Amino acid sequence: MDQNKALCPPWNLCNYIADFVMQDDNSELAYYALEFMAKWIARGDNARPPVFLSVDKGLVVSALVTAGRTCNTKLLDGSWALLKRSLHQKKVPNPESYLAKIYAQASLGNLQKAFSTLHEFETSHGNPSEEADEDLFSPFTSLYPLVLACSKNVFATLDSVYYQLETLSKADPPYKSVAGLNCIILGCANIWDVDRAYQTFEAIGDTFGLIPNIHSYNALMHAFGKLNKTSEGSRVFEHLLSKGVKPNATTYSVLVDANLIGRDPKAALSIIDQMVNEGFEPSREMLKKVLRRCMREMDYTSDDQVTSDGQEEYYSCSRLGIRQALLHATSFLYCCALRFTSLGNYTTSQPWQSGFTDSSVAVILSSNSVNNQRCL
Repeated sequence: MDQNKALCPPWNLCNYIADFVMQDDNSELAYYALEFMAKWIARGDNARPPVFLSVDKGLVVSALVTAGRTCNTKLLDGSWALLKRSLHQKKVPNPESYLAKIYAQASLGNLQKAFSTLHEFETSHGNPSEEADEDLFSPFTSLYPLVLACSKNVFATLDSVYYQLETLSKADPPYKSVAGLNCIILGCANIWDVDRAYQTFEAIGDTFGLIPNIHSYNALMHAFGKLNKTSEGSRVFEHLLSKGVKPNATTYSVLVDANLIGRDPKAALSIIDQMVNEGFEPSREMLKKVLRRCMREMDYTSDDQVTSDGQEEYYSCSRLGIRQALLHATSFLYCCALRFTSLGNYTTSQPWQSGFTDSSVAVILSSNSVNNQRCL
Protein backbone atom coordinates (compact mmCIF):
# COMPACT_ATOMS: atom_id res chain seq x y z
CA MET A 1 0.00 0.00 0.00
CA ASP A 2 2.81 2.41 0.87
CA GLN A 3 4.54 1.59 -2.41
CA ASN A 4 1.35 2.38 -4.32
CA LYS A 5 1.06 5.74 -2.59
CA ALA A 6 4.63 6.55 -3.65
CA LEU A 7 3.80 5.99 -7.31
CA CYS A 8 3.53 9.11 -9.48
CA PRO A 9 2.61 9.32 -13.18
CA PRO A 10 5.09 11.01 -15.52
CA TRP A 11 4.89 14.77 -15.93
CA ASN A 12 3.37 14.68 -19.43
CA LEU A 13 0.81 12.10 -18.34
CA CYS A 14 -0.19 14.32 -15.42
CA ASN A 15 -0.85 17.16 -17.85
CA TYR A 16 -2.91 14.89 -20.09
CA ILE A 17 -4.97 13.53 -17.20
CA ALA A 18 -5.67 16.98 -15.81
CA ASP A 19 -6.74 18.32 -19.20
CA PHE A 20 -8.96 15.31 -19.91
CA VAL A 21 -10.81 15.21 -16.57
CA MET A 22 -11.40 18.97 -16.56
CA GLN A 23 -13.20 18.67 -19.87
CA ASP A 24 -15.59 16.34 -18.05
CA ASP A 25 -15.82 18.69 -15.02
CA ASN A 26 -14.40 16.01 -12.75
CA SER A 27 -12.97 18.27 -10.07
CA GLU A 28 -11.78 15.46 -7.77
CA LEU A 29 -9.60 13.75 -10.37
CA ALA A 30 -8.38 17.16 -11.55
CA TYR A 31 -7.21 17.92 -8.02
CA TYR A 32 -5.29 14.63 -7.79
CA ALA A 33 -3.65 15.27 -11.17
CA LEU A 34 -2.52 18.71 -10.02
CA GLU A 35 -1.30 17.16 -6.77
CA PHE A 36 0.97 14.80 -8.73
CA MET A 37 2.30 17.79 -10.67
CA ALA A 38 3.07 19.57 -7.40
CA LYS A 39 5.11 16.53 -6.32
CA TRP A 40 7.12 16.69 -9.54
CA ILE A 41 7.83 20.39 -8.98
CA ALA A 42 8.99 19.64 -5.41
CA ARG A 43 11.28 16.86 -6.64
CA GLY A 44 12.77 19.18 -9.23
CA ASP A 45 13.44 21.87 -6.63
CA ASN A 46 15.18 19.38 -4.32
CA ALA A 47 17.34 17.87 -7.08
CA ARG A 48 21.01 18.85 -7.49
CA PRO A 49 21.31 20.63 -9.81
CA PRO A 50 17.71 21.81 -9.47
CA VAL A 51 15.24 21.18 -12.28
CA PHE A 52 12.67 23.97 -12.45
CA LEU A 53 9.36 22.65 -13.75
CA SER A 54 6.58 25.06 -14.62
CA VAL A 55 2.93 24.20 -15.06
CA ASP A 56 1.12 25.52 -18.12
CA LYS A 57 -0.77 28.71 -17.20
CA GLY A 58 -3.67 27.82 -19.44
CA LEU A 59 -4.07 24.54 -17.57
CA VAL A 60 -4.27 26.41 -14.26
CA VAL A 61 -6.88 28.80 -15.70
CA SER A 62 -8.93 25.79 -16.81
CA ALA A 63 -8.62 24.30 -13.32
CA LEU A 64 -9.79 27.55 -11.70
CA VAL A 65 -12.76 27.79 -14.06
CA THR A 66 -13.61 24.15 -13.38
CA ALA A 67 -13.48 24.87 -9.65
CA GLY A 68 -15.95 27.70 -10.21
CA ARG A 69 -18.32 25.57 -12.28
CA THR A 70 -18.27 22.68 -9.82
CA CYS A 71 -18.03 24.85 -6.67
CA ASN A 72 -14.99 22.92 -5.46
CA THR A 73 -13.00 24.92 -2.93
CA LYS A 74 -10.25 22.29 -2.68
CA LEU A 75 -9.51 22.47 -6.40
CA LEU A 76 -9.53 26.27 -6.27
CA ASP A 77 -6.98 26.46 -3.45
CA GLY A 78 -4.85 23.64 -4.87
CA SER A 79 -4.63 25.05 -8.40
CA TRP A 80 -3.72 28.53 -7.14
CA ALA A 81 -1.05 27.10 -4.80
CA LEU A 82 0.35 25.08 -7.70
CA LEU A 83 0.55 28.20 -9.85
CA LYS A 84 2.39 30.16 -7.16
CA ARG A 85 4.79 27.24 -6.63
CA SER A 86 5.36 26.94 -10.36
CA LEU A 87 6.29 30.63 -10.71
CA HIS A 88 9.03 30.23 -8.05
CA GLN A 89 8.30 33.77 -6.75
CA LYS A 90 9.96 35.23 -9.86
CA LYS A 91 6.82 36.36 -11.66
CA VAL A 92 3.28 37.35 -10.80
CA PRO A 93 0.31 35.38 -12.15
CA ASN A 94 -1.05 36.61 -15.45
CA PRO A 95 -4.34 38.56 -15.63
CA GLU A 96 -6.27 35.54 -16.91
CA SER A 97 -5.35 33.58 -13.78
CA TYR A 98 -6.57 36.38 -11.51
CA LEU A 99 -9.83 36.71 -13.43
CA ALA A 100 -10.43 32.95 -13.31
CA LYS A 101 -9.83 32.97 -9.55
CA ILE A 102 -12.26 35.88 -9.11
CA TYR A 103 -14.83 33.97 -11.15
CA ALA A 104 -14.40 30.85 -9.00
CA GLN A 105 -14.66 32.74 -5.72
CA ALA A 106 -17.68 34.70 -6.96
CA SER A 107 -19.36 31.45 -8.02
CA LEU A 108 -18.75 30.05 -4.55
CA GLY A 109 -20.32 33.18 -3.04
CA ASN A 110 -17.17 34.16 -1.15
CA LEU A 111 -17.20 37.87 -1.97
CA GLN A 112 -14.68 38.78 0.70
CA LYS A 113 -12.02 36.58 -0.88
CA ALA A 114 -13.08 37.69 -4.36
CA PHE A 115 -12.45 41.35 -3.53
CA SER A 116 -9.19 40.39 -1.84
CA THR A 117 -8.12 38.75 -5.10
CA LEU A 118 -9.25 41.88 -6.95
CA HIS A 119 -6.95 43.89 -4.67
CA GLU A 120 -4.01 41.63 -5.58
CA PHE A 121 -4.98 41.89 -9.24
CA GLU A 122 -5.00 45.69 -9.12
CA THR A 123 -1.67 45.72 -7.31
CA SER A 124 -0.03 43.50 -9.94
CA HIS A 125 -1.72 44.78 -13.12
CA GLY A 126 -3.39 47.99 -12.00
CA ASN A 127 -1.67 50.36 -14.45
CA PRO A 128 -2.91 49.48 -17.95
CA SER A 129 -0.55 50.83 -20.58
CA GLU A 130 -2.83 50.25 -23.56
CA GLU A 131 -6.50 50.82 -24.24
CA ALA A 132 -7.06 47.08 -24.64
CA ASP A 133 -5.76 46.51 -21.11
CA GLU A 134 -8.48 48.77 -19.69
CA ASP A 135 -11.02 45.98 -20.28
CA LEU A 136 -9.24 43.91 -17.64
CA PHE A 137 -11.16 45.88 -15.01
CA SER A 138 -14.40 46.35 -16.91
CA PRO A 139 -17.51 45.33 -14.96
CA PHE A 140 -19.25 44.61 -18.27
CA THR A 141 -16.80 41.88 -19.33
CA SER A 142 -13.92 40.69 -17.17
CA LEU A 143 -15.46 41.44 -13.76
CA TYR A 144 -19.05 40.64 -14.68
CA PRO A 145 -19.10 37.40 -12.59
CA LEU A 146 -18.32 39.59 -9.58
CA VAL A 147 -21.17 41.91 -10.55
CA LEU A 148 -23.60 38.99 -10.66
CA ALA A 149 -22.43 37.74 -7.27
CA CYS A 150 -22.90 41.22 -5.75
CA SER A 151 -26.47 41.51 -7.06
CA LYS A 152 -27.50 37.96 -6.21
CA ASN A 153 -29.50 38.85 -3.08
CA VAL A 154 -30.69 42.19 -4.47
CA PHE A 155 -29.73 45.30 -2.45
CA ALA A 156 -28.69 43.45 0.74
CA THR A 157 -25.50 42.06 -0.80
CA LEU A 158 -24.74 45.30 -2.63
CA ASP A 159 -25.01 47.33 0.56
CA SER A 160 -22.89 44.81 2.46
CA VAL A 161 -20.12 44.97 -0.16
CA TYR A 162 -20.25 48.77 -0.25
CA TYR A 163 -19.88 49.08 3.52
CA GLN A 164 -16.99 46.61 3.49
CA LEU A 165 -15.19 48.69 0.86
CA GLU A 166 -15.88 51.82 2.87
CA THR A 167 -14.39 50.18 5.97
CA LEU A 168 -11.32 49.02 4.05
CA SER A 169 -10.80 52.54 2.71
CA LYS A 170 -10.25 53.71 6.29
CA ALA A 171 -7.94 50.84 7.28
CA ASP A 172 -4.17 50.99 7.63
CA PRO A 173 -3.02 50.69 4.90
CA PRO A 174 -6.20 51.82 3.12
CA TYR A 175 -7.66 49.89 0.21
CA LYS A 176 -9.61 51.95 -2.33
CA SER A 177 -10.82 50.38 -5.55
CA VAL A 178 -12.64 52.09 -8.40
CA ALA A 179 -13.11 48.69 -10.06
CA GLY A 180 -14.91 47.34 -6.98
CA LEU A 181 -17.21 50.37 -6.82
CA ASN A 182 -17.92 50.03 -10.54
CA CYS A 183 -19.11 46.47 -9.89
CA ILE A 184 -21.53 47.82 -7.29
CA ILE A 185 -22.84 50.49 -9.69
CA LEU A 186 -23.50 47.91 -12.42
CA GLY A 187 -25.01 45.57 -9.83
CA CYS A 188 -27.44 48.33 -8.86
CA ALA A 189 -28.30 48.73 -12.53
CA ASN A 190 -29.02 45.00 -12.77
CA ILE A 191 -31.63 45.27 -10.00
CA TRP A 192 -33.12 48.44 -11.55
CA ASP A 193 -32.05 50.65 -8.62
CA VAL A 194 -30.83 53.85 -10.24
CA ASP A 195 -30.80 55.77 -6.96
CA ARG A 196 -28.26 53.40 -5.38
CA ALA A 197 -26.23 53.46 -8.60
CA TYR A 198 -26.06 57.27 -8.61
CA GLN A 199 -25.24 57.45 -4.88
CA THR A 200 -22.41 54.94 -5.34
CA PHE A 201 -21.10 56.92 -8.32
CA GLU A 202 -21.08 60.11 -6.25
CA ALA A 203 -19.34 58.28 -3.38
CA ILE A 204 -16.36 57.50 -5.62
CA GLY A 205 -15.20 61.09 -5.30
CA ASP A 206 -16.92 62.29 -2.12
CA THR A 207 -16.34 59.33 0.21
CA PHE A 208 -13.40 57.45 -1.29
CA GLY A 209 -11.51 60.37 -2.81
CA LEU A 210 -11.09 58.62 -6.16
CA ILE A 211 -11.71 59.70 -9.75
CA PRO A 212 -14.40 57.87 -11.77
CA ASN A 213 -13.12 56.19 -14.91
CA ILE A 214 -14.89 55.35 -18.14
CA HIS A 215 -16.31 52.14 -16.68
CA SER A 216 -17.94 54.17 -13.88
CA TYR A 217 -19.70 56.41 -16.38
CA ASN A 218 -20.73 53.45 -18.53
CA ALA A 219 -22.29 51.65 -15.57
CA LEU A 220 -24.20 54.78 -14.54
CA MET A 221 -25.47 55.37 -18.09
CA HIS A 222 -26.54 51.73 -18.21
CA ALA A 223 -28.55 52.23 -15.00
CA PHE A 224 -30.33 55.26 -16.46
CA GLY A 225 -30.93 53.54 -19.78
CA LYS A 226 -32.60 50.47 -18.27
CA LEU A 227 -35.21 52.72 -16.65
CA ASN A 228 -35.83 54.62 -19.91
CA LYS A 229 -34.12 57.76 -18.60
CA THR A 230 -32.36 58.52 -21.83
CA SER A 231 -32.00 62.26 -21.18
CA GLU A 232 -30.17 61.63 -17.90
CA GLY A 233 -27.89 59.16 -19.63
CA SER A 234 -27.13 61.70 -22.35
CA ARG A 235 -26.21 64.28 -19.72
CA VAL A 236 -23.83 61.78 -18.13
CA PHE A 237 -22.23 61.29 -21.56
CA GLU A 238 -21.82 65.04 -22.01
CA HIS A 239 -20.37 65.29 -18.50
CA LEU A 240 -17.70 62.67 -19.14
CA LEU A 241 -16.70 64.44 -22.36
CA SER A 242 -16.36 67.70 -20.46
CA LYS A 243 -14.09 65.94 -17.94
CA GLY A 244 -11.78 64.78 -20.73
CA VAL A 245 -12.68 61.09 -20.34
CA LYS A 246 -12.35 59.20 -23.61
CA PRO A 247 -15.39 57.05 -24.50
CA ASN A 248 -14.93 53.44 -25.53
CA ALA A 249 -17.04 51.00 -27.54
CA THR A 250 -19.10 50.07 -24.47
CA THR A 251 -20.05 53.73 -23.99
CA TYR A 252 -21.71 53.93 -27.40
CA SER A 253 -23.26 50.48 -27.00
CA VAL A 254 -24.91 51.57 -23.73
CA LEU A 255 -26.23 54.75 -25.36
CA VAL A 256 -27.63 52.80 -28.31
CA ASP A 257 -29.40 50.38 -25.96
CA ALA A 258 -30.84 53.30 -23.99
CA ASN A 259 -32.31 54.88 -27.12
CA LEU A 260 -33.70 51.55 -28.29
CA ILE A 261 -35.43 51.09 -24.92
CA GLY A 262 -36.87 54.59 -25.43
CA ARG A 263 -38.14 53.51 -28.88
CA ASP A 264 -36.05 56.07 -30.73
CA PRO A 265 -34.20 54.27 -33.54
CA LYS A 266 -33.19 57.55 -35.21
CA ALA A 267 -31.28 58.64 -32.10
CA ALA A 268 -29.70 55.18 -31.93
CA LEU A 269 -28.52 55.51 -35.52
CA SER A 270 -27.02 58.93 -34.78
CA ILE A 271 -25.08 57.36 -31.90
CA ILE A 272 -23.85 54.64 -34.27
CA ASP A 273 -22.72 57.29 -36.78
CA GLN A 274 -20.85 59.08 -34.00
CA MET A 275 -19.37 55.75 -32.94
CA VAL A 276 -18.08 55.07 -36.46
CA ASN A 277 -16.62 58.57 -36.71
CA GLU A 278 -14.66 57.91 -33.52
CA GLY A 279 -13.11 54.80 -35.04
CA PHE A 280 -15.25 52.09 -33.45
CA GLU A 281 -17.10 49.39 -35.36
CA PRO A 282 -20.72 48.59 -34.46
CA SER A 283 -21.21 44.94 -33.72
CA ARG A 284 -23.51 42.71 -35.71
CA GLU A 285 -25.72 42.24 -32.65
CA MET A 286 -26.08 46.01 -32.29
CA LEU A 287 -27.23 46.38 -35.90
CA LYS A 288 -29.69 43.53 -35.50
CA LYS A 289 -31.20 45.16 -32.40
CA VAL A 290 -31.58 48.49 -34.18
CA LEU A 291 -33.12 46.77 -37.21
CA ARG A 292 -35.60 44.94 -34.98
CA ARG A 293 -36.62 48.19 -33.29
CA CYS A 294 -37.03 49.92 -36.67
CA MET A 295 -39.41 47.21 -37.83
CA ARG A 296 -41.44 47.38 -34.63
CA GLU A 297 -41.73 51.16 -34.90
CA MET A 298 -42.37 50.93 -38.68
CA ASP A 299 -39.49 53.33 -39.30
CA TYR A 300 -38.56 52.04 -42.73
CA THR A 301 -36.25 54.97 -43.54
CA SER A 302 -33.99 54.06 -40.64
CA ASP A 303 -34.54 50.41 -41.52
CA ASP A 304 -33.03 50.98 -44.97
CA GLN A 305 -30.08 52.80 -43.42
CA VAL A 306 -29.38 49.90 -41.05
CA THR A 307 -29.68 47.45 -43.94
CA SER A 308 -27.19 49.53 -45.93
CA ASP A 309 -24.80 49.50 -42.97
CA GLY A 310 -25.20 45.73 -42.78
CA GLN A 311 -24.31 45.40 -46.47
CA GLU A 312 -21.22 47.56 -46.05
CA GLU A 313 -20.16 45.49 -43.08
CA TYR A 314 -20.59 42.30 -45.11
CA TYR A 315 -18.62 43.53 -48.12
CA SER A 316 -15.78 44.83 -45.93
CA CYS A 317 -13.45 41.84 -45.88
CA SER A 318 -10.23 43.67 -45.17
CA ARG A 319 -10.43 42.86 -41.45
CA LEU A 320 -12.54 39.71 -41.51
CA GLY A 321 -11.66 36.14 -42.38
CA ILE A 322 -13.65 34.08 -44.81
CA ARG A 323 -15.55 32.33 -42.04
CA GLN A 324 -16.64 35.62 -40.43
CA ALA A 325 -17.70 36.98 -43.82
CA LEU A 326 -19.97 33.99 -44.40
CA LEU A 327 -21.49 34.44 -40.95
CA HIS A 328 -22.17 38.10 -41.74
CA ALA A 329 -23.86 37.08 -44.98
CA THR A 330 -26.12 34.63 -43.16
CA SER A 331 -27.05 37.24 -40.56
CA PHE A 332 -27.80 39.82 -43.26
CA LEU A 333 -30.06 37.43 -45.18
CA TYR A 334 -31.88 36.51 -41.99
CA CYS A 335 -32.53 40.19 -41.12
CA CYS A 336 -33.82 40.86 -44.65
CA ALA A 337 -36.13 37.87 -44.39
CA LEU A 338 -37.50 39.18 -41.12
CA ARG A 339 -38.20 42.54 -42.72
CA PHE A 340 -39.98 41.03 -45.73
CA THR A 341 -42.09 38.86 -43.46
CA SER A 342 -43.12 41.86 -41.33
CA LEU A 343 -44.17 43.78 -44.49
CA GLY A 344 -46.48 40.96 -45.48
CA ASN A 345 -44.68 40.08 -48.70
CA TYR A 346 -44.54 36.45 -47.63
CA THR A 347 -46.97 34.40 -45.63
CA THR A 348 -44.74 31.60 -44.48
CA SER A 349 -44.18 31.25 -40.73
CA GLN A 350 -40.48 30.48 -41.22
CA PRO A 351 -38.64 33.75 -41.97
CA TRP A 352 -35.59 31.99 -43.30
CA GLN A 353 -37.79 30.31 -45.94
CA SER A 354 -39.33 33.61 -47.10
CA GLY A 355 -38.22 33.72 -50.70
CA PHE A 356 -34.65 32.59 -50.00
CA THR A 357 -33.44 29.31 -51.40
CA ASP A 358 -30.12 27.55 -51.42
CA SER A 359 -29.55 28.71 -55.01
CA SER A 360 -30.16 32.39 -54.13
CA VAL A 361 -27.73 32.17 -51.24
CA ALA A 362 -25.17 30.53 -53.52
CA VAL A 363 -25.56 33.33 -56.09
CA ILE A 364 -25.04 36.03 -53.45
CA LEU A 365 -21.97 34.31 -52.02
CA SER A 366 -20.46 33.48 -55.40
CA SER A 367 -20.88 37.09 -56.58
CA ASN A 368 -18.52 38.15 -53.82
CA SER A 369 -15.99 35.36 -54.18
CA VAL A 370 -13.43 37.83 -55.52
CA ASN A 371 -13.74 39.99 -52.43
CA ASN A 372 -13.57 36.97 -50.15
CA GLN A 373 -10.31 35.81 -51.73
CA ARG A 374 -8.58 38.93 -50.42
CA CYS A 375 -9.15 37.65 -46.88
CA LEU A 376 -7.19 34.44 -47.37
